[in-house]
Amino acid sequence: MADKDVAIKTDEENNEGNESESTQTESVLSDIINSIKGKQEDLGKTLSDYTISLQKPLADIIETDDTITVITDLPGVKKEDVELNITKESLDIVAKFNEQITDEGTNYITKERSYGETRRSITLPEKIDVKKASAKFKDSILTVELPKIQEEKHKINID
Repeated sequence: MADKDVAIKTDEENNEGNESESTQTESVLSDIINSIKGKQEDLGKTLSDYTISLQKPLADIIETDDTITVITDLPGVKKEDVELNITKESLDIVAKFNEQITDEGTNYITKERSYGETRRSITLPEKIDVKKASAKFKDSILTVELPKIQEEKHKINID
């Protein structure tokens, strides 16, 4: 028999290969976990945006030099089912959506409309004069006129 040279590795040399494989595995797993976390955050944001739009009445907010106007669609709501609360900095809208069909035997094929109470709190970009605010409700559209507080300007004579 002929003698053959056999390479003998030390424990340190054997562990170097394992560490390299271990590091690669950890990197791949870390990438997978980060990808899943990112997708979860995207899904959470999408669901949040969808449910928020269903729960709160949508509003347009228009600003001019003198006023802030808030226009809100409240389909199917009666004037007496709307409540407004205003401060110098915010407008709160509370509306109650009543279910129109109340028969227990009603067989819904699809039921997508929301019922119950909905709230919307709007932080205003400028302070308003609460005592001069006005609102009108026509054809399921609530329009709130909020006059801005006008700062008094004093003219000073120069001596």
